[in-house]
Amino acid sequence: MLSILELRHLRMLEALVGSGNLSRAAQRLHLTQSAISHQVKQMEDHYGVPLFERKTQPLRLTAAGQRLHALGGAVLAQVAEAERDIARIVEGQAGRLRVAVECHTCFEWLMPAMDVFREHWPEIELDLVSGFHVDPLALLREDRADLAVVSEYRKNGMAYHPLFGFEIVGIVSCLHKLAQKEYLTAHDFADETLVTYPVPEEMLDVIRNFLKPHGVEPKRRTAELTVAILQLVASRRGISAMPNWAVQSYLKTGYVHSVRLGKEGLFGELYAVTHVEAAQASYMQDFLETVRTVSFNRLPGLIPLSIREE
Repeated sequence: MLSILELRHLRMLEALVGSGNLSRAAQRLHLTQSAISHQVKQMEDHYGVPLFERKTQPLRLTAAGQRLHALGGAVLAQVAEAERDIARIVEGQAGRLRVAVECHTCFEWLMPAMDVFREHWPEIELDLVSGFHVDPLALLREDRADLAVVSEYRKNGMAYHPLFGFEIVGIVSCLHKLAQKEYLTAHDFADETLVTYPVPEEMLDVIRNFLKPHGVEPKRRTAELTVAILQLVASRRGISAMPNWAVQSYLKTGYVHSVRLGKEGLFGELYAVTHVEAAQASYMQDFLETVRTVSFNRLPGLIPLSIREE
């Protein structure tokens, strides 16, 4: 049988499995949904077998689809390895990458991504600039970091690289009266204590984009650790708001309960920021792609992100 497989087919399967649905896979690949559907149909017609079980959410592979997905994982990994080797030949092997973050929950996806990157580029000196930083962009400007992870896109002469979007949900005790609501309004927070990380108010999406526009200023209590925040919530000493992916394990065990913020939901974004010239290095480009791939594979409900020029 003459194969019709191309790398684009394998990348398409990887995106569909990682994203869980056609719409998000299309965003991730910068293609239309019809273009992806056409690729899937082309492959199914060629092999004479469906690749996905119909009408399942998230998308579920058939046995044939699983085999091609496994092939894609192996082939794409080898292609990436070969391209890294060529980059080493062209650019040399020395380099360093110091990463600074402004979000407490970033470590859940950043550390696994760094582990994968170290396997790809053992010769690159990879370091995490210790601690949480209110202004990681200042570290970039002062040459104390090579990459910063931030939650807002700004036009400031630096290179912004979209990582992913995600939903921020309200977190309440399972016994709290608000746990019965379909979604929370800003005024539901008015008489509650908002438990957050100890960061300035302007850095918190729930305050900046959800509460303040409605003139709501609840009492605030802070805790350094995610588990400490959730313990306060579980014991009904406050409510919180966190990325949906950051609390999945606690939701599954029934320790706390999540509720959508607003009828349409509240969403956050994460970007990596580098100097423009640093963004051209092959190891930097591979680090960014590794972060996206590892995050979409590990964290539920992520949304492909692109920069919207105004």
